[in-house]
Amino acid sequence: MRKSLTLLAAAAVLSTTGLAQAADYQIDPTHTNVIWEQIHFGTSTNRGSWAKKSGTVQFDRAAKTGKVNLTLDMSSVTTGVTPFDNHLKGDDFFAADKHPTATFVGDKFVFNGDKISEVQGALTLRGQTHPVTLKAVRFNCFDHPMLKREVCGGDFETTIKRSLWGVNWGLNMGVPDDTKIVIQVEAIKQ
Repeated sequence: MRKSLTLLAAAAVLSTTGLAQAADYQIDPTHTNVIWEQIHFGTSTNRGSWAKKSGTVQFDRAAKTGKVNLTLDMSSVTTGVTPFDNHLKGDDFFAADKHPTATFVGDKFVFNGDKISEVQGALTLRGQTHPVTLKAVRFNCFDHPMLKREVCGGDFETTIKRSLWGVNWGLNMGVPDDTKIVIQVEAIKQ
């Protein structure tokens, strides 16, 4: 009986140890950028980003689990060319008036050793949700010398078929369906 209680107590301590290592992080919008890249009629690459983004990350390095929630303000899309930005905000592309935000919710972190190698989740854009896997180009955590807190972040990328979300403009003219998304993200431990 005494041995059983000791084992039970040890199991309780071990199970709460993993929970204690889980941490919440706030995405730092000044060190986070989401860029899309689209080949323009087989010549150059059009690029744009969103000026307004926010989100959270829950990360448990010991359990190798996590969750990320990233929200983009679709009316803040910018390419540096105002008429193009306005076209992107309209119904041909992002329909920002009807769908003011896009979200990525990643609920499965895949690790290679103790580094994140990919985040699997779902992208909601134009009111439609489809699975997306973000591949980690790099990932690291460090103690920020000025903030005096841990910061984790990295560079992630994926290529999507934009037509899955109803972004069909130009497909019949030869503009490719494949759109690359590159995410630079840093999140500050709370």
